[in-house]
Amino acid sequence: MNIAHISAGAVSQRNDDHVAVFGHAGATDILVIDGGTSVAERDYLDAIEGDVAWFVQAFTAAMERELAPGRSQQDCVHAAIDAVSADFERLAGPATVPLHAWPIAAMTWVRIVERDGVLGARLYALGDCKSLLRTSDGACIDLDPFVNPQDAVLQAEIARLRGEGLADPEQRRERMLPMLRARREFQNTQPAPAVLCVQPNGAFQARVRDVELAPGSSLLVMTDGFYRLVDFYGRYTDAGLMGACVERGLPAMLDELRTHEAVVGGTGVRAVKAADDASAVIWMA
Repeated sequence: MNIAHISAGAVSQRNDDHVAVFGHAGATDILVIDGGTSVAERDYLDAIEGDVAWFVQAFTAAMERELAPGRSQQDCVHAAIDAVSADFERLAGPATVPLHAWPIAAMTWVRIVERDGVLGARLYALGDCKSLLRTSDGACIDLDPFVNPQDAVLQAEIARLRGEGLADPEQRRERMLPMLRARREFQNTQPAPAVLCVQPNGAFQARVRDVELAPGSSLLVMTDGFYRLVDFYGRYTDAGLMGACVERGLPAMLDELRTHEAVVGGTGVRAVKAADDASAVIWMA
């Protein structure tokens, strides 16, 4: 098998995404994590890279320690979050950090295991990362066709602000901060959280799927920032993006993404942010 990955911030100073690939005891674990952009007025844990980057990196390090062949993905995730939560309390203390500043993240974890000569993958997904499978006969399947219900709310608010003449995405985001902060507080207090959060109130509500990986198949797992090549910009279909990543490689696709954003001014019409951190992993049998 062959694995390649890439991760880059929308700006050079920071990157709230994180990608990790771990191999152990006959399994390959692929983690793609998309930290939720901070809506706080400042950082409380890491003034250099930011609280969100601290969270996704601390979680990844904890996951590496907690991975075990006989342990379920849910148990691994909760054990890792317990360790991160302890560090969070030690470094800052929840009482000193406003609830809207508590970091969250989307994550897709793909565990690839061979059993009886057959490769299979189990997806564990929280939030809105994207996973595509190209089968040996060339078909492209969206393995996790999740639609974030908050997207429609954001689009409606963006349209309303555009109607008021706010064309600049940064100005719009400033106006939207009360809404964004209320949403972040909601995500951090759910009894069955649908995203990674630092102190969950219950079991994570992950989406899980098992697929067989026949010889000649490929997997592409990415954050929504990388998927903008399809979702916001319309430069590719799912199948076209998958094929381009396999044939041209991830660095060329990231260059295309950033070039498009530089030329057309990002997604200022439809998105809260004009550009986003972008990460992807491609696995080929």
